[in-house]
Amino acid sequence: MPSGLPPELQELLSARHSAFWVSQGPATVQLWRSLRADRLRTGLVPILLESDDHDVDRPWDTGELAPGDMSSPEEHDAATLLAQWWDEYSETDEDDEDDELTAPFGRRWPGLVPSQVLSVDPEEQADRCAVQMLAEKPHLRLGLVAAERSADAPSVTGWQGPANYIDDTAQVSAVLRSWEDRFGARLVGMGFADLYVSVPAPPASRAEALPIAAEHFALCPDNIGQMDGLAAYADGLVGESLWSFWWD
Repeated sequence: MPSGLPPELQELLSARHSAFWVSQGPATVQLWRSLRADRLRTGLVPILLESDDHDVDRPWDTGELAPGDMSSPEEHDAATLLAQWWDEYSETDEDDEDDELTAPFGRRWPGLVPSQVLSVDPEEQADRCAVQMLAEKPHLRLGLVAAERSADAPSVTGWQGPANYIDDTAQVSAVLRSWEDRFGARLVGMGFADLYVSVPAPPASRAEALPIAAEHFALCPDNIGQMDGLAAYADGLVGESLWSFWWD
């Protein structure tokens, strides 16, 4: 067992009586690194937790989690989900003469991005992104999720952040699993309606970023809705190793 853990966490690791544990105080870099390194033995994945801007108790302390309402990620195919969501969100008014939000693809779903060749260890990149997040937001708490992979955290915890779009976050987990497999992505943080994902091989150009941006739009259209279209959003992904998602 990692040394220097809070007593309640030592009890959790010994008893394993819960699928989700939330710290009372802020996380630390040392604790994060220790738990990440020991996750294969403990079966617990650490996730940094952010609360609602207007209520620090939401959603982690207010009962706004519904694990019993979620299905399993194995029941969903990421390619099918993303294509369906793209078709739904890319609909535009035929009388609108402005550039489409999803240009240059328009209504045409570009398909899944092929698997990336990784030159950086995904776990080490996850640690770097967690350190970055804690430096910028030292108030973040620590969550421990009983899961084999970080992608499953939204469904295991019953997180409901994208409820206005997706009511079963096992579907979100299915997409995150696909990103883990293809991009080496790791979920490192969750907020009231936010997700933070580390990426060891970010796109190096707009051309590389555009099809990835399309997948982001399909999962989280609000990300692109805040920008001047998909191309502008893609520019922000170039060289960016920490992806963030926010649902209204």
